[in-house]
Amino acid sequence: MSLLADYNWPFAVSLGVMVLLAALQVLGLGDLFSSTETDLDAESSGSPADGLLSLVGVGRVPFMIWLAVLLLLFAAIGVSIQSLSGAFLGKALAPWLAGLLASVVALPATGALVRPLSRILPGDETTAVEIESLLGHRAKILTGRASRGSPTRAQVIDHHGQMHLVMVEPHHSDTEMGEGDEVLLVRREGERFYAVALEEKRLAPI
Repeated sequence: MSLLADYNWPFAVSLGVMVLLAALQVLGLGDLFSSTETDLDAESSGSPADGLLSLVGVGRVPFMIWLAVLLLLFAAIGVSIQSLSGAFLGKALAPWLAGLLASVVALPATGALVRPLSRILPGDETTAVEIESLLGHRAKILTGRASRGSPTRAQVIDHHGQMHLVMVEPHHSDTEMGEGDEVLLVRREGERFYAVALEEKRLAPI
């Protein structure tokens, strides 16, 4: 069975969206969607809706990662359903029916998969109070180069030892920061931090 066959179009679209999300992460644009992320442990009201979201894994890892896992599983399960249908029934199911069945299986499967992932992946910070507390901490540039107006992703560890991912650009307009550089977070505007190189503050490396 071909992924591009008409009966597999929901799963081909799902894989296409997943690839797009991966490209956004590589380009450092995934944080544009960080405002959609929630912290269920901090905000859960104990309602049935909260229990359902917890069951499917929402809030355990950054939303973009959760969505990518869901899309991948949805596509893989859907194609498998169509393949089994062709083998046992002699033809593929209608796309909407295969998509419905794949969704029913993919949602709890995503929850089961992100649980172990949540123990090894750093979560993106989402609450203003906690973000503010990162000021004055040291961070390490993870990918790309940061210049004024062009931030990149950095890793920072708070006073509890928790790891966070933030978007950082230089505090001074005439400087740049590259992958592996260690910097000091000195200012914040919204979700974006501004930093100076450790050398500028005469600090020892982390």
